Amino acid sequence: MPFPPAPPVRLTVRQERFPIRGTFRISRGAKTEAVVLVAELTDGDGHVGRGECVPYARYGESVEGVEAAINGMAEAFARGLSRRALAHVLPPGAARNALDCALWDLEARRTGRPAWELAGLAPLEPVVTAFTLSIDTPDAMAAAASSMTRPLLKLKLAGDGIDLDRVAAVRAAAPASRLIVDANEGWKPDDLATLPDAFARLGVEMIEQPLPAGADQALDGFKGPIRIGADESAHGLDGLEELARRYQVVNIKLDKTGGLTEGLAVKARAQALGLDVMVGCMVATSLSMAPALLLAQGADYVDLDGPLLLARDREPGLIYDGALVHPGAAGVWG
Repeated sequence: MPFPPAPPVRLTVRQERFPIRGTFRISRGAKTEAVVLVAELTDGDGHVGRGECVPYARYGESVEGVEAAINGMAEAFARGLSRRALAHVLPPGAARNALDCALWDLEARRTGRPAWELAGLAPLEPVVTAFTLSIDTPDAMAAAASSMTRPLLKLKLAGDGIDLDRVAAVRAAAPASRLIVDANEGWKPDDLATLPDAFARLGVEMIEQPLPAGADQALDGFKGPIRIGADESAHGLDGLEELARRYQVVNIKLDKTGGLTEGLAVKARAQALGLDVMVGCMVATSLSMAPALLLAQGADYVDLDGPLLLARDREPGLIYDGALVHPGAAGVWG
């Protein structure tokens, strides 16, 4: 059955660059700036909805390719493509995320109703976000941890033989902080035999994506002292049942699900399967974080520190008060 058309809108997209504070390193490499794409949908009455995405090479995306995919939807939006129909036209990923979030924003501005209300949620509350320490030497990561007071720290790890030293150093430097770690697929199956037990003794709560996504089968039957989270292995609704047999936590990112619409569905299904929910982000601005803040309500872990890693955020933005993320002014999104 065809979806009813929405009012026609004009689509534009632009590339924006935001310098990162220092260098951000994970197991796959390092970068010094965040490159985002902003999609804008303008209706006949002058209302403008915006959505931001971060193309990610790990998933076969490039800035140029995603920009072309977004531009390629201009005619469809001029004919009245709806948000429900969008999911049947584009696959999950960065391009669909920018467009889906722009449609939510546009509907909020047209109707005068906030996006949380349109989604059937309660008014948004502030959430505590993790703060990410990128890969460095144990001493450097400890120094970074001791320079701040953060209730939840996320440590990027490398699978290079000194991950335990990194965690031990940060634990000594930040004894009151909760710790989660993220290997970004950098471990080998043998690491599961030793590191989780050692991390548990240091108070680590969760290990995110220890193995490559294609090596998930190594987690079959694994019983460790720490919850294991799926990130690169988790995208949209497809495959959640299989993930629930191997993982205890799923990291939902809008650039993976293809926007807030599927993100909400993934969260509901994950919770029904007994999975804990983490809401994560790419390194991006408040325009990316604002729709994710809807998902973050009631999540077990929140990692929406993208703007904190930038040398500057966009204005207006969300309000970051220490580890608390508050909804921003109406001009941000939704």
